[in-house]
Amino acid sequence: MKRMDRRALFASGAAAALLAATGVQAQVLPRSGGRLRAALSGASRDDGWDLAPGGRFMLAAQHTVFEALTEVAADGSLRGALATGWQGADGGRVWGFDLRAGVRFHDGTPLRAQDVVASLADQVDGTVRAEGAGRVVVHLNHAQADLPYVLSGALIRPADPDARAQGVGTGLYRVQKFDAGRQFIGARVSDHYKNNRAGWFDTVEFVSIPAQEVRAEALRAGLVDAADVTSRDALADDRAFMHLPDAARCQQIVHRDIGVPAEIGTRHALDDLRMAERWWRV
Repeated sequence: MKRMDRRALFASGAAAALLAATGVQAQVLPRSGGRLRAALSGASRDDGWDLAPGGRFMLAAQHTVFEALTEVAADGSLRGALATGWQGADGGRVWGFDLRAGVRFHDGTPLRAQDVVASLADQVDGTVRAEGAGRVVVHLNHAQADLPYVLSGALIRPADPDARAQGVGTGLYRVQKFDAGRQFIGARVSDHYKNNRAGWFDTVEFVSIPAQEVRAEALRAGLVDAADVTSRDALADDRAFMHLPDAARCQQIVHRDIGVPAEIGTRHALDDLRMAERWWRV
């Protein structure tokens, strides 16, 4: 039997460890570069960065630009994002969150506890206060044992209203162009704490196409890479397209020129609205 070179064995083991850690299918490593183009529904000319989003277009854009204190991985596990740790007390009525050091908004302004307080003030049933520059404490009116999970959907924006309205966030992509109800283009930031773990595209572009059949046709014609199309019959060719999270629960259809993790989030469409962060161009 031919002996395997020890360096090759080590390299294959290291690669396997990386694949296991990132949840990527075997022999499909993410690579940086290119643009993700997606056709999405639910856009409105009233869409804005400081407003509650009404459809998938703005939901996806906001989750591309902004982050939360925590995030839920595709497998359902909870991990830190803008918070590196959290502690519950008083039977789940009090929660403390330790903020990640060194995080900056896209305009260069440091993330402060006051930004988190302002962002969460109307998203929790209770009060939020800062404890120094790097910690916030939430005092709830009623016990909530799952608050860290709930806050994975509470996006953190700057306290400054002008920066908030302009879509200044801390996410992997900053706003390059925004035409409300029509188009969003995000450009990858160069320095981010998730570097080498997420955010593989150079740019991402979301376009509004209200009709599902038109979104499907744009995908078939190669004008976009992904679309929120829920009918598998619209693009049934498995050789050209992936039906995510699977054929039976199709929430989006993606061209096979796009790489995706082995496990796809199913809490929301578009890989839990994190396609810009998790996917890559093959």
